[in-house]
Formats: sequence, C-alpha cells, structure tokens
Amino acid sequence: MRLIIDQGNSATKLHIATHDDIIESVVTENEDMLEYVRSRIADNSFKAAIYSSVRREYDKRLINVMSRKIPHIVCMGNTTHLPIGIEYRTPNTLGHDRIAAAVGAWSISPNRPLLVVDAGTAITYDLVSAQGKFMGGNIAAGIEMRLQALHEHTGRLPRVKSDGELPWLGYDTETAIRSGALQGTAYELEGYISTCEAENPGLLVFLTGGDAERLATIIKRTIFVDRNLVPKGLNRILEYNVEI
Repeated sequence: MRLIIDQGNSATKLHIATHDDIIESVVTENEDMLEYVRSRIADNSFKAAIYSSVRREYDKRLINVMSRKIPHIVCMGNTTHLPIGIEYRTPNTLGHDRIAAAVGAWSISPNRPLLVVDAGTAITYDLVSAQGKFMGGNIAAGIEMRLQALHEHTGRLPRVKSDGELPWLGYDTETAIRSGALQGTAYELEGYISTCEAENPGLLVFLTGGDAERLATIIKRTIFVDRNLVPKGLNRILEYNVEI
C-alpha cells in the first residue's frame, strides 16, 4: 500500500492507495496530522509515500516519523519527476494540486487533449495537450468566494448559502445572488469548454474539487467527475519516481 498526504492551508487530506485505486480517505486538521499518520503507519505496512504541501515547506517531524516505517518517500517539489511535461512559464509557482489533477486526468485518459477543472475555494481551468504537456490555465474565484465577496463588498447584499433553490433567473435577492454565483460559474465553465474544444478536437473534460458534483448537475456538457483526481495524480507521480 501507499500513503498519500495532501496538505492544505488548514487541513490535510490523507489517502491510502493501491496501484490503481484510492481505498481510504480522511481529512484532518493540520495540527492533528502527525499523530494520525503515526497511528496509521503503526497499523499498516506501506511501501511508499508521497507528501505534497501548499506551503512548500515540509514538516520535518512528519518526514522523520514516516522514514522509520516507510522505505520510499517522495516530497513534491520543483525537481520531482513528472509523467507529463510542463509548459507553464513559471513552473516553480504552479500549485502541486494543479499538477496532480492534470497527472490524474492524463493517467486515466492519455493521448487525448484534456481540460482539467478543480472547483474548490478557487476554480482552476488547466489544459493538457494530447502530447501530455501541461499548457497552462486560469484561476478564478470559487463559488463560496463569490458569495462571500458579494456580501463583504456591497452595502446591503446578504450572505447567501450555496445550497437552495436555483432558478435560471432569480425571483428574489437570495435566489438572484445564488443563481448569479452558480449559474455564472457554470456559464464560465461552458465557455472554457467551447473555446478549448474548438482548438483541441476530441477534448475530454475532467471536473474535481468540492463543488464538482454541484456544477456537474448544472452544466449541459459531457464531463467526467472524479473527486479523487488529485490523489490519483499524486499516486501516479509516486510510481513515476519510485519502483514499488
């Protein structure tokens, strides 16, 4: 088995994986991560682990704990070997989650142009060529961020929850704000798909992230929804760097 650690700003996603599947996933607060990993590696035999962090600074205590039990550990960084090429002008600023999601999609559908959309706090739209090169992408505000911004940067608009009625045209302030954020995001996504399809025949669209399933019910396109796209990509990167 493999251990996959995806550390965010406040919480960490931990996954246990085999060669071709994610078999367990847990979200823990960052301050609890060390003890959770310590308990899991005591109870399981892991052949390898990969550790990715948005902070780009890795917890040395965690690495030391893993090193006692796990023979192969990869820390995602600028020198990590990747199964896809990177055409981004500033690869050192490219988020590990964006790289991993792109690798995850490419491992599922290689040799096809791919639009990889990660709908979380921010929404990223990334294009991978049929030749397996990360061509670049855009970053936009996520749904909750849009709702929060409308409340914080206006005088009277309320803070509206994303769950609720979603008419095409709002019939009161609440539905107008919710539909503006969600329907607007859906139109934005469909616009990216149309543009990418015109320039990349045979395009496949992968959607991941916390708001993926919600968006998938709104847009009128054939897409692949996979909430494990990032850990699947990290798993593939681990295999690419270590003989397991």
